[in-house]
Amino acid sequence: MGGPLAGVRILEIAGIGPGPFAAMLLSDLGADVLRIDRADRVQPEMFGLHPKDVLNRGRRSVGVNLKSAEGVETLLRLVEEADALIEGFRPGVMERLGLGPDDCLARNPRLVYGRMTGFGQEGPLARAAGHDINYIAIAGALDPIGRAGEPPLPPLNLVGDFGGGGMFMAFGVACGLVEAGRSGQGQVVDAAMVDGASLLTSMIWGMRAMGHWADERGTNLLDTGAHFYEVYETKDGKFVSIGSIEPQFYALLLKHTGLGDGEELPSQMSRSGWPELKQKLAAIFKRKTRDEWCEIMEGSDVCFAPVLGMGEAPEHPHNAARNAFVDVDGVVQPAPGPRFSRTPGEVQRPPSNPGEHTDESLSDWGFSGEDIAQLREAGAIA
Repeated sequence: MGGPLAGVRILEIAGIGPGPFAAMLLSDLGADVLRIDRADRVQPEMFGLHPKDVLNRGRRSVGVNLKSAEGVETLLRLVEEADALIEGFRPGVMERLGLGPDDCLARNPRLVYGRMTGFGQEGPLARAAGHDINYIAIAGALDPIGRAGEPPLPPLNLVGDFGGGGMFMAFGVACGLVEAGRSGQGQVVDAAMVDGASLLTSMIWGMRAMGHWADERGTNLLDTGAHFYEVYETKDGKFVSIGSIEPQFYALLLKHTGLGDGEELPSQMSRSGWPELKQKLAAIFKRKTRDEWCEIMEGSDVCFAPVLGMGEAPEHPHNAARNAFVDVDGVVQPAPGPRFSRTPGEVQRPPSNPGEHTDESLSDWGFSGEDIAQLREAGAIA
């Protein structure tokens, strides 16, 4: 464990989506993240867990029965040794278990207590069920995404669950750890996906305030309104991406495509000309295959890249040169990041089964063999 978070101990109360992603990020950068799974999860495939689930990489797992007094006490003993805890239940669940912030901070005043929810810890919707699509909808992040005349297009679950959720949580916990190192005091991190998703749109709010962004979908610079910021189909049914925003890059786009040869074009930023120029570019890109366009444009300042499938991305020369993807037990997956010059991160281990490391981990965290035997006899651990 040589990453920048080496020596940091974090408890992850097992959940789905953004919580595991946050834990994965922290583990990749060196933290000893111990996942607390339900003690009855003896058949992981029944509960959405799988040995190839990349989100669960890097952590050991302890099976604890949090519905028993002994199980709750077990977790509180672990809290005493932890630097942070992250959980993703609806507001009030951890409190009902006797494991809320007050309970945990009483045992460890320097604990950073991370809470991942969709709508936040308070407010009219705080206890409502939801998923990524709902959180980004209410945040104002879904409505601008899509083409003109078409409904909003959900961007997978990247904006709510992962960008505005898991990464938001990991950032908050890391900041909390820095502050706790100075003050010696812990605190609660309320990481709501609604908040995180809205923060991701900060630049768009600024453009809108300056009059550079219209609320009509698909008519703006970055939402497929502009012909020079678009995805185009090629002769072989594949796609390329163009992002020639700056004038010097746009000039190269015109040069390499031949757009405008022998005719006067509207100015680049004249929105009235965008639809017609987009049709012309679409016809031009259909004349060659994706590989042929790569030979012409890739590596130039056109701001060009082929649109690669997930099966292709690891093999692209640039990604391969940077080792952007790694193979862990036969599963190709994104490598840890960001990169550190002196304390690089790494995948510590493949995904674990629930409870796989119960005895080993409890021992490492200060439990004696007798303690572990008694807890197992009481049904408090797997």
